[in-house]
Amino acid sequence: MTPTIVLPVVIGGLYAAGVYLLLDRSLTRVILGFILLGNATNLLLLSASGPAGLAPLFGYAEPEEMSDPLPQALVLTAIVITFGVTAFLLAMVHRSWRLVRQEVIEIDEEDRRVAAQQGMDADDMDPDQLAAEDRPAGKGNTLHSDVEVEDQLAHRYGEFASDDVTLPPTRRGEQ
Repeated sequence: MTPTIVLPVVIGGLYAAGVYLLLDRSLTRVILGFILLGNATNLLLLSASGPAGLAPLFGYAEPEEMSDPLPQALVLTAIVITFGVTAFLLAMVHRSWRLVRQEVIEIDEEDRRVAAQQGMDADDMDPDQLAAEDRPAGKGNTLHSDVEVEDQLAHRYGEFASDDVTLPPTRRGEQ
């Protein structure tokens, strides 16, 4: 049997598409990328296990002609684990959608501040001698008070009912 180039190309394409989708800010695309990476890994395991052989039953075939059942068992286990993690990720995305009504992760102010600061070792950092923009922030947002946060959330999501009692628009409605 001659080896074919189609299967490695398909595996490479699945890995490339999966990594591309994982790097997106949309949580749905992240889940799809995770699924593609799982499928590419399963195909890689099966293709690396060698050519197909006869069923591994004693007396049915010679030991040299039997296929190895271990890669098939590994792929079956990987399918179950991928399904479980995908279900968990879908539940997380659904919860995020129910709370914020948005599935795209926004840019975090704290991430921008850390990326913009100069590189230094932790031993060189003295909080009293740092510039104001390089000091550790208490919160990652630019809002000044919890009242302002509640007002912005109530203005933005006031018409939506919340399933979380600690969400500010829900508390605001009870007052």
